[in-house]
Amino acid sequence: MPEGPEIRRAADKLEKAIAQEPIADIFFAFDHLKRYEAMLTGDRVLAIQTYGKAMVIRCTSQLNIYSHNQLYGVWYIRKPYDYPQTNRQLRLAIHNSRRSALLYSASDIAVLQNDELLIHPFLSRLGPDVLDQSVTSEHLAARFLAQQFYRRGLPTLLLNQHFLCGLGNYLRSEVLFVAQVHPTLRPVDCTPEQIIRLADAAIALSRQSYATAGITNDLQRVAELKQQGYKRSQYRFYVFNRDRLPCFVCGTEIRREMLGGRRLYYCPICQA
Repeated sequence: MPEGPEIRRAADKLEKAIAQEPIADIFFAFDHLKRYEAMLTGDRVLAIQTYGKAMVIRCTSQLNIYSHNQLYGVWYIRKPYDYPQTNRQLRLAIHNSRRSALLYSASDIAVLQNDELLIHPFLSRLGPDVLDQSVTSEHLAARFLAQQFYRRGLPTLLLNQHFLCGLGNYLRSEVLFVAQVHPTLRPVDCTPEQIIRLADAAIALSRQSYATAGITNDLQRVAELKQQGYKRSQYRFYVFNRDRLPCFVCGTEIRREMLGGRRLYYCPICQA
């Protein structure tokens, strides 16, 4: 599943392709959205906002196209009406004179008025977005210790979009590693220093991942490994997807666990 950094990068590409351009043609695959095709044709895209893993395309008519990529959704930017060869199902297409923005495989799509965004069942319950520049470590540290969250297991909590939005499966493993926190702990079990490290890592790793197209490892180490001929998959992460490989910090074999049906990776020494 794409996480917050990937969705924001997709939004950046969409903005470059369709923002400030009149919509020449639009297609919705779902019958209940068909009536909006005529209403949005000729409209202009103002901006594209992201809320963790959700995206909102804002238009001058005050209609907003909401989408959530979920597990399999993916955007393509193409020349006008140049559809890729794929077995995926086209769910949404926005065409202008320069580009076509094509959303495949996503099933969570809606058209909402401005006031409806405030009460949308997903958007209205989101926690702070780790990519929002106004969100600080102090803000997140307080949230870890809030009564509704502090007794919850960290691996589950870090995936809870009502707690923080934008984190996903690879980021939770990386955050726990950088914070040097064992995955069995809850916020209530952590020291004040660990809470600060968790908050710092949640922000820093998410923003680094956005800036580097998904790299969360130490960037100096990444540069050295690249120079030595390592592949991206070998230097991208600290621990995620590296089970049975040596920890970059201490050399101990990385372990993999299944928690709630999702993979989690950690170092038993660095996160003792």
